[in-house]
Amino acid sequence: MDLRDTVSLFCATLGPIGRMPRAPGTWGSAVATLAAPAVFLPLPGGWRVLVLVLLFLGGGLVATRAEQLLGAKDPGQVVIDEVLGQWIVFAPLAAPDAFELGLGFALFRLFDITKPPPVRASERWLPDGYGVMIDDVLAGLYGCLVLGIIHWLRS
Repeated sequence: MDLRDTVSLFCATLGPIGRMPRAPGTWGSAVATLAAPAVFLPLPGGWRVLVLVLLFLGGGLVATRAEQLLGAKDPGQVVIDEVLGQWIVFAPLAAPDAFELGLGFALFRLFDITKPPPVRASERWLPDGYGVMIDDVLAGLYGCLVLGIIHWLRS
């Protein structure tokens, strides 16, 4: 494995997070939730959108390579998609409190695991690693919508 493969695999799996023996997707979402207040949420709105677009594009590339290296379609070890989906949930909120962070985490996991329509079907809309990423985009949008409504009701 060359350096590009090593870096791709590290990025796709968030290093050791994707190699957790149980529920690597949940661990990836947890890391994304914990990192969001320091890394993602301080950014202004336009920068958040740019980060999400770059995560989708770069995540699709590294997920594609990880699928090839791991010899599986959408391997559980790939958790970069969880970061994207989880941050989409929080993207419109200026400064979510601990309750909203916890609820956003739970909502994303709910929609990512249950895959309501068209989340499951979306996995086949795009090729390779982009199919891995797009279902988490949709699960994140569902979570964002529900969290946004709850945030509005609490205001």
